[in-house]
Amino acid sequence: MVPAGSFVSDAQKWNKSMKSYSATDVGRKRKINQDSIFASDRPVGNLPNLYIVADGMGGHNAGDFASRYAVNTVRGYIERSGEHNPVKLIDEAIRLANSGILREASEHEEMYGMGTTIVVTTVIDGYAYTANVGDSRLYFFDGTLSQITKDHSLVSEMVRLGEITEEEALTHPDRNIITRAVGAAEDIDIDFFDYQVMPDSFLLMCSDGLTNMVSDEEIRRILSSPADTEEKTRILVDTANENGGIDNIAVLIISADADEV
Repeated sequence: MVPAGSFVSDAQKWNKSMKSYSATDVGRKRKINQDSIFASDRPVGNLPNLYIVADGMGGHNAGDFASRYAVNTVRGYIERSGEHNPVKLIDEAIRLANSGILREASEHEEMYGMGTTIVVTTVIDGYAYTANVGDSRLYFFDGTLSQITKDHSLVSEMVRLGEITEEEALTHPDRNIITRAVGAAEDIDIDFFDYQVMPDSFLLMCSDGLTNMVSDEEIRRILSSPADTEEKTRILVDTANENGGIDNIAVLIISADADEV
C-alpha cells in the first residue's frame, strides 16, 4: 500500500497493481471448447505480469490440444528464460510453441493440420507489449474502444484491399478463415505492438467467438458500464451467447487495480 499523500505515477499504477478477470465458454453450438486462457497479475519469470488468449483449430480434440499446448509452452518458456527484453522473450516463446505444435502434428495423424491463434501481452512501466498471430484480439479502452492487434484473416485482407467493407466483413461467409496461425508453417510471422496505457483504462483480450457475436459498439457500451471487471467479463460472454454463441468464447479484461494503489 502507498502511504496517504504519496504520489503514484501512471506507470507505477500499471506496473505494480494489475487486476484481471477472465472467462471462457463453449458457446451454444460447439461440443468442445478449443479456447485457452492464462492470466497472471504477478511476475512470471522476468515479466511482471503475463496474459495469453489462444483459439485452437483442428478436428476432434486437436484444436483444444493446440491452444493449450501454445499457452503452456509460452508460459513455461517465459518462466524459465533469463531474457529480460519482453519483445524478444515473447517472440522466442511463440516460436517454440509453433515448432512444438508442428512436431506433435507430424507425430500424431489425428492432429495433422491443427493450429491456434495467440495473443500475448505484458504491461511494464505503463507500456503494454503485445504479440499476436491469427484473429484473436487485444483492445485498448479508455472510453473509446481501439483495436490494437490486426486480424490475420481472409476478410481482413479483403477489407484492407478495398474488396469488401467493414460492415460486409461482419457477416461474410469466410470470416472464420485465418491467414496466420501458430502451428501452420515452420516460418511464423508474428506481429508486435507497444503502446502506453493509462490507469483508468482497460485492456480486453478475446477470441473471435466474442467479436463475431458482439459488435465493437456493444463491447464499448459494456466496458463503459459501472459494473466491476468480473461482471463486465461475464456480461460479454453472456451477450455473445445471447447473440447466437456459434463459437467458443474467451474474454480477459486487465486493468490497474485502484483498490491497491
